[in-house]
Amino acid sequence: MTGKAVRVDETREFEFVLQFESGADELMDIFRQYESLSLWSSAIFVNDNHMWRLDHAKGTDEALSAFDRVFLDETRCNECFDVDTCDTARSYQVLDRQETSRTIYTLRREIKKCHSLPRFVLDHVQEGTVFESRRVGDEYRWRVLFPGNYPIGDVYDTMESHLRDGVSLSVSHITSAGNWNATERIATDFSPEHWQVLKAAVTHGYYERPREVSVSDLASILDEPRSTVQYRLRTAEDRIVSQFVEQTL
Repeated sequence: MTGKAVRVDETREFEFVLQFESGADELMDIFRQYESLSLWSSAIFVNDNHMWRLDHAKGTDEALSAFDRVFLDETRCNECFDVDTCDTARSYQVLDRQETSRTIYTLRREIKKCHSLPRFVLDHVQEGTVFESRRVGDEYRWRVLFPGNYPIGDVYDTMESHLRDGVSLSVSHITSAGNWNATERIATDFSPEHWQVLKAAVTHGYYERPREVSVSDLASILDEPRSTVQYRLRTAEDRIVSQFVEQTL
């Protein structure tokens, strides 16, 4: 028995961002409240009937307690951007619980007027899609890998027409496929404090040439001792470089 070969001339990716105004979504309000909190996906799958995924949350103990209360509530929808509430079955299982991290398995049933975002994409692309996502602050950012012969503008128009009040959509880029290592990118076990220092360093231009801020400036911004910021920055950089060398050289 032989199968028919499927040819893909080009694999492309597009990235888009859902932004939530304050009060538009209870879960996103938690991310807005706690700067240390972030959620990365390492696996997302969808078919006509169900969506299932694996997420990794990081944050302080206080942030994760607030996150658990909302995210693990099976009476509300974490994936809806088209309606406020919907009567769809969903279940969550915490696979790993640490002081500053969670790994969570989600299974939800897809129904009309309450589709997850991957289901909207599947309606247009049908086959060959890969998804990853990240939540932080007021943003729910998605990357989609797809066969390059599909008109992504149709997907965008469909999603935009289904947005509920307080939610906006923008496209970050549409390019040839780049580096897809979602699981590896989140593997480094940074503490929320490490993430906070790195985020501040990037935001305020520490890695620009010439540098726009010094370690002392970052310490003032973060209201932390200079030695503490220096240590966290150095150890974070050491881990990033070590991981890069291990994976690429």
